[in-house]
Amino acid sequence: MFGNVLVTGGAGFLGSQLVKTLIPTSDHIFILDNLSTGTKAAIPPSDKITFYQGCITDEAILNEILPKVDYIFHFACKNLVLSVDNVYADFHTNVLGGFTLLRKAKELSPRLKRFVYASTASVYGNAEILPTPESYYNIKLPYSASKFTTEHYCDVYFNMYQLPVTTLRFSNVYGPGQLISNPYCGVIAKFFDSAENGLPLQIFGDGKQTRDFTYVEDAMDATILAAVSDIAIGEKYNVGTGKETSILQLASSIKQVTGTHTLANDFHPKRSVDVVQRRCMNTAKIEQELNWKKNHTLLEGLKKTKQWLKGL
Repeated sequence: MFGNVLVTGGAGFLGSQLVKTLIPTSDHIFILDNLSTGTKAAIPPSDKITFYQGCITDEAILNEILPKVDYIFHFACKNLVLSVDNVYADFHTNVLGGFTLLRKAKELSPRLKRFVYASTASVYGNAEILPTPESYYNIKLPYSASKFTTEHYCDVYFNMYQLPVTTLRFSNVYGPGQLISNPYCGVIAKFFDSAENGLPLQIFGDGKQTRDFTYVEDAMDATILAAVSDIAIGEKYNVGTGKETSILQLASSIKQVTGTHTLANDFHPKRSVDVVQRRCMNTAKIEQELNWKKNHTLLEGLKKTKQWLKGL
């Protein structure tokens, strides 16, 4: 179905879960990852996979891979927390890397059927419109700026060169494959780790801030639909649930699922990246145009995550 595929960031959380999803329906999967936060252990064993350790700005590697591929899934990026510590590194990976991949794909991938770009709900910042539609943006942090910039270059390559690009804005994806060994993993993985070890759950701020937590299987369903639906070419789609959950509510749900109701919450001052008070995604567009469905409530997703952590 997918022929030959490139997954950048394929050793990370989302990338590795996408690789697992693609193995049954792909001829071959090329993974490009510099292992700055990902791990080779996350990549499933398969003779269909060729792994390259390197940066997405490495044109020699791209020159080798891109002539062979039918699909590109661009998931590699510097993350939100690191972006404020090193703005240049954020720009180099997220903007120059994304631009380089687009430029080389146009040059070297004549049979390309789709370029799926993994963007982020962070482009909405502390949105004034909730649930937030794809037409909105509010850029406050380097990470948001770099991801949004690459979205613009995707638009350019679609409009000028008809490169078949689709952008997905993911919101707080969690679930199996999200490893606590990555110090920048999401809050759900950290809460589960604390609960498992009988430690207080660390909360930045008062915990009343909300997020739209998306289970990874639902995110992967959206990714596949974005790659195979003709209507998705040149479009942007939110991937979320349309439901707000406060961090306090999340902590309570984690304690419920793990049976650790007596654990305390450990409150800390807000960090420089904690600028979003509320997040809730409007998913009407992807539901209507691509027939995507949210198949997991937060509690269902947390229960599945617990089973994965327990090795069940």
